[in-house]
Amino acid sequence: MMAKILEIENLKREFIVGDETVRALQGISFSVHSGEFITIMGSSGSGKTTLLNIIGCLDTPTSGTYLLDNVNIRQLNRNALAELRNKKIGFVFQSYNLLPRTTAIENVELPLFYDRNISSKVRKEKAFEALKAVNLENRAFHSPSQLSGGQQQRVAIARALVNEPVLILADEATGNLDTRTSYEIMALMQELNKRGRTIIFVTHEPDIATFSQRTILLRDGKIQSDQVNCNMQSALELIAGLPKADKI
Repeated sequence: MMAKILEIENLKREFIVGDETVRALQGISFSVHSGEFITIMGSSGSGKTTLLNIIGCLDTPTSGTYLLDNVNIRQLNRNALAELRNKKIGFVFQSYNLLPRTTAIENVELPLFYDRNISSKVRKEKAFEALKAVNLENRAFHSPSQLSGGQQQRVAIARALVNEPVLILADEATGNLDTRTSYEIMALMQELNKRGRTIIFVTHEPDIATFSQRTILLRDGKIQSDQVNCNMQSALELIAGLPKADKI
């Protein structure tokens, strides 16, 4: 069996709002093995965002256990959390979060600047390889304004890959894209998963969830269901049935 990348047990997160205690997460338990591709779904108020922040080491739980690559995040201070986040997790956001006045390759390089042992030459090489992995090496020296939405998201995915993290964490990464471009991004995610990448994809769209191997559904701070997608769809096959469009 593949190693566990993520282990969560009886995770709770509470917030004090005035005189009330808001229980955003109420005893969440699940694990993710190396090489899995899972989606986490949930409507507004389900606890999805709170869980995402904890998985991404942007927040810590009130109680319970969260191990990321065998490291207990509740035992880490803020600086240690930031270092773990940079080394272990690659983030992909809905709004791309690219720097507008820098080129694609410079955006991809950004996570590597935190490692003083990596030279400028090696940074460029790693960033270019990451762009090749998302089939965007021919746009390496274009600025975000010269790229389509799908191309900008590919740059964001390359940036998430450049540090070779143990986990890719995508937050509504197709939310700003049209149907065809969304499916093309999911086809890329499926390809990266086939190459061994572990992916957690947070979405509110049921059709996007069908491209993963497994779906966890949250409701009212609890796991309502955790199911293997027996009829996992191929994004490439769906794209083939859509009208022709400009390639992203």
